[in-house]
Amino acid sequence: MNIAKVPAMNGLLRQFASFFGVGVIAAVVHYGFLIALVELFQIGAVIATLIGYVGGGIVSYVLNERHTYSRARSHAAAGWRFALVAAVGFGLTYGLMTLFVERWMIPYLLAQLITTAIVLVWSFFAHKIFSFGERRSQAG
Repeated sequence: MNIAKVPAMNGLLRQFASFFGVGVIAAVVHYGFLIALVELFQIGAVIATLIGYVGGGIVSYVLNERHTYSRARSHAAAGWRFALVAAVGFGLTYGLMTLFVERWMIPYLLAQLITTAIVLVWSFFAHKIFSFGERRSQAG
C-alpha cells in the first residue's frame, strides 16, 4: 500500500461519512414527506417521493455546502451545479420508483430504499467532482 495515499483515503472516508450523515437527515425529510403523503393523503408513491426528494434536496444542499465539501466555488457557482446534479437524481428517482412500484409492484418503502442507495452513490461522486469540486487551473 502506498503510504502517500493513506491521508487522501482518510479524507475521502471522512467526507463520505459527513455526506452520509447529511444524507440521513435529508432522508428523514424525504421519507417523512413520502410516508405522510401516501398514508395520510393517499397521493401516489411516485409523486410523493418526488415531493420528498425536493424537500430532502434543500436540506442536503444547505448541510453539505456547510459541512461536507470544502467549497472551491462560490455559492452561486455551486448552487446551479448542485441543482443540475439534483435534477439528474430527481430523474433517477422518478424512473426507478416508476419501474419498481408501478411496473414490478415492489412495496413503495422497499423500492424507495433501493432507489435511495443508487441515488446516494451517484450524488456523492457527482457533488464531489462537479458541484463543490475544485476548479482546474487553465494552465497546462
